[in-house]
Amino acid sequence: MGKSNPGPVINLNTPAIQKLAVKECVEPVEWMRANHMKLLSQWREEAVRNGKTVYINSQGKSFENNLQTCVNCHFDPASKESEQFCVSCHTHTAVNPNCWTCHIWQKDTTK
Repeated sequence: MGKSNPGPVINLNTPAIQKLAVKECVEPVEWMRANHMKLLSQWREEAVRNGKTVYINSQGKSFENNLQTCVNCHFDPASKESEQFCVSCHTHTAVNPNCWTCHIWQKDTTK
């Protein structure tokens, strides 16, 4: 009682990440851990409301304002849906994002 529950073990070594020459996210890891939802909300607003579909990060590199940008690296076809990068964290924190009301989760096709 009074102790925090350890978070989920998250696989950041997906096949797509393994293929990257430089292993870096859209923004620095610590920033992404603290601000990923703000960034996704910003992307949604910019793309849907303003038609801006490109994000320029703090290092000047451009990325598509699209949830698929995240899924391209963080989806692991070898993992069950419940073990996927975003699902496992959101389940652990009891957060119910509405991303998948518009975006389609990649289903495991290896079964």
